Amino acid sequence: MTDTRTPTVERPATFGDVFAVAEFRVIFGSFGIFMIGETVKMLALSVLVYERTGSGLLAALAYVTGFLPHALGGVFLLALADRMPARALIVGYDLLRLAVVVVLATGALSPPLMLGLVAVVALFGPVSSAARTALLPEVLHGDSYVLGRSLLSVASGGTQVAGFAVGGLLLGLVGPYGALWLTALTCGLSALLVRVGLTRRPARIRTATAVGTAVGRSKGGAVRETLRVNRELLADRRIRGLLLAQWLPGSLLVGAEGVAVPYAAELGPGASAGVLLMAGAGGMLVGDLLVGRFVAPARRERWTPWLALLLGVPMLAFLAGPGLLPAAALFAVATAGFAYQLGLARRFLDAVPELRRGQAFGLVSTGMMAMQGLAAAGAGGLSEWLAPGVVMAVAGAASIAATLTLWPVLKPAAHSR
Repeated sequence: MTDTRTPTVERPATFGDVFAVAEFRVIFGSFGIFMIGETVKMLALSVLVYERTGSGLLAALAYVTGFLPHALGGVFLLALADRMPARALIVGYDLLRLAVVVVLATGALSPPLMLGLVAVVALFGPVSSAARTALLPEVLHGDSYVLGRSLLSVASGGTQVAGFAVGGLLLGLVGPYGALWLTALTCGLSALLVRVGLTRRPARIRTATAVGTAVGRSKGGAVRETLRVNRELLADRRIRGLLLAQWLPGSLLVGAEGVAVPYAAELGPGASAGVLLMAGAGGMLVGDLLVGRFVAPARRERWTPWLALLLGVPMLAFLAGPGLLPAAALFAVATAGFAYQLGLARRFLDAVPELRRGQAFGLVSTGMMAMQGLAAAGAGGLSEWLAPGVVMAVAGAASIAATLTLWPVLKPAAHSR
């Protein structure tokens, strides 16, 4: 009998498909709780340090202390994401955060010791994050994986906004110490949710070692292995190209966000940088939701380079010095282009060795944070000589240049669906 069936085109995954998976619900929920807790913690710590020292510099350092060590942890410790079971890593980091927040909430430490303790613990943040991200392709498959990635990105932005709102409310009601005690509850809740809701899976490297595969053998300590595997990943031409494609176009646009405050100040007393930044966050969330949910996988792949180009093109209009509302609209359109990364998600997943997924995903996050920091610092430096609107246009032009350079990487292969 002749098979007359025609090949089917893969349909986009739905929210129902993704949230029907119980383990994804646990990953999504625990991640949201984690992000709200971290945002409230850093906000409360910043207020607490300022109250005790009166130093604006120390207060600012308190707010970013939890994030600055991320790059160091990503460079030296990411191998742990593949050498240890994911559930144990995530739960262990939540419990470590719980212990630290309790110590902070007692008020027993001086501000410098507070900052030092938070910085040390934050070194392990990228390891936990990498373990969580590497779990996604194990619980979601096909286009559901891409939509799951999109939903985590949406959760990251949305819960940070919620964290600021909740943190501000808590600071007014119970003060910074009370906010820290409540943050401790979020740490415990996240740990409990992961411990009960996720299946225990053995470490990827340990599993491979047990069956005797060469790639599964860990060599030396975690630091040495992290450095070695990072070098191997970057030495692979395909992986290196996909890493740069995920790092550069979007990170260069962050330089424009870095001068949003001086740009708004030039517009007059009625203008607020918060409007621009909220528009940027909103554009990114809407872009991820629409492209992740409603664009067919094959079309999403084809749109990848054009969405990346969208990041920079609207920013060129800042040469004309648009007013607050047009500027906010430009920001929203530009940041919607961040959805280009969804078109790279499965390609990157296919390119990296399965046993090194944790470290590979961690390297994406670490490189992105480092590039964004450099872009923001560079834009800030340029703003000493150029008008903020010109700096924003330069950031857009740099993003466009990166996209055009990486076009062969961003464009799907001819056989891609």
